[in-house]
Amino acid sequence: MIAPIPARGVNVAIKRPFMGLTMMEPLRFVSEAMTTTLTWPLLAAAPRGDGHTVMVLPGFATSDAMTVLLRWYLASLGYDVHGWELGWNMDQHAAGENGEHVARRIADLAALSGKKVSLVGWSLGGVIAREAARRDHGSLRQVIALGSPFTGDPSATSLSTAYEWMTGNSIGSDDTRARYAEGHLPLPVPSSAIFSRTDGITAWQNCVSETDARTETIEVHASHFGMVSNPAVLWAVADRLAQIEGEWAPFARKGPFAALFP
Repeated sequence: MIAPIPARGVNVAIKRPFMGLTMMEPLRFVSEAMTTTLTWPLLAAAPRGDGHTVMVLPGFATSDAMTVLLRWYLASLGYDVHGWELGWNMDQHAAGENGEHVARRIADLAALSGKKVSLVGWSLGGVIAREAARRDHGSLRQVIALGSPFTGDPSATSLSTAYEWMTGNSIGSDDTRARYAEGHLPLPVPSSAIFSRTDGITAWQNCVSETDARTETIEVHASHFGMVSNPAVLWAVADRLAQIEGEWAPFARKGPFAALFP
């Protein structure tokens, strides 16, 4: 089911997640990782693509260590998988004031393989991935965002205070508001935004975009941290990456984890 997209240009009340969901995030993450381990044979049967290069971007205040399971899974399907290798994700301090560090990383990977690169970004990593596609998409094949708050109300998150303190950015600043104002618009490359209404860290309304012929939103039952450990999310990412370049089609909710896609 495609989530209703909040109307743009009007004041739409977006609230941060219920505190109970936030407190349950660690337990849900562990549970989802255990489920992935138990269902690995099913995950191994996911569609396989052409083995192109994939870069995975971590979430806020995490590093490549947090995306190991996701990267390991994609590598097991034959993809040339890389972390972002920029240390802890402290937004502009890691990605570059204008995203130049991420842009350089994408260019290096594209030059190494001679092919376009797909970006899979979790949380803030997905925001950065989408911004990279808007700046220069020449080396990009597609972008997949996992629980990424790229639009809506930047204050509708359980980590707003921590984000401001650790990055030095003000959520209420004109720059931040401008960043979110156009975030919902489709990218110049195929893109998928995977989100959960039970996300305990960021409001799900911040994680959906307008859709068009090559832009989609995919709803899943998952926690925020579980976006890098939930078997349904992993299946959806594999399915999206398996598409033939230039022949993008919307995600079909089927397969062994279909029940986890509302």
